[in-house]
Amino acid sequence: MDNLTNIIEAIVFASGEAVPVKYIIEKLGCTLKEVNACVSELKEKHSGDSGIHLLTFNGKLQFATNPAYKNPVSDVLTPIKEKEFTKTILECAALIAYKQPITKPELEEIRQVSCDYAIHTLLELEMIVPCGRKDAVGKPILYATTDNFLKRFKLNSIDELPDYDELMKQIAELNSSLLAEDEEDANYLYKRDEYVENEQQTETQQSSKDKDKKAEVTEDGFELPEFISDDDDVIKID
Repeated sequence: MDNLTNIIEAIVFASGEAVPVKYIIEKLGCTLKEVNACVSELKEKHSGDSGIHLLTFNGKLQFATNPAYKNPVSDVLTPIKEKEFTKTILECAALIAYKQPITKPELEEIRQVSCDYAIHTLLELEMIVPCGRKDAVGKPILYATTDNFLKRFKLNSIDELPDYDELMKQIAELNSSLLAEDEEDANYLYKRDEYVENEQQTETQQSSKDKDKKAEVTEDGFELPEFISDDDDVIKID
């Protein structure tokens, strides 16, 4: 286990979620003392100006972005997260809008599929928000839509919600526009790479011509520098 520190780093990175230390000890056959030593190394490595910091809480480990870089990270990732919208996620948002307040189990019962990712994404984009707990077994969280939901669908209030079929149509149109943006991005990258490739070919061809080009020599053996044209006066040195 010479690479225990690197292994733990890889595990926490790959997880994306908090990793209980007890599982690391159990599965890797190491001791708590060894893990703590590795954690100390990782906290020193991922600290200060580093873009990633290692968090330790409740016997768990998790990587998180450095709060100092919150704004630039948000500027780049928020548009990407919005493009992660799928018809399924938007349908979940619509159902929450019509049935609110509603719990995740109730939402999953209607859709007959897991809604974990949809709920997580909608919360990240602040389109829904927890609004209490239902008086039922387990006290599940109730969710409701936010002003961001209204803005996305250009509504002044929840009372302006169109009928369900019309909203599904809007969702399909929004999904199509996001797919079109992805295609546009792909075309841009293709054209950029094609331009770079052409530029590289041109440079290679020019370099080849320069190598093949022989220095011009006058009748009396005077070699002309490359930057002198045939029309330039040549000063001959006896």
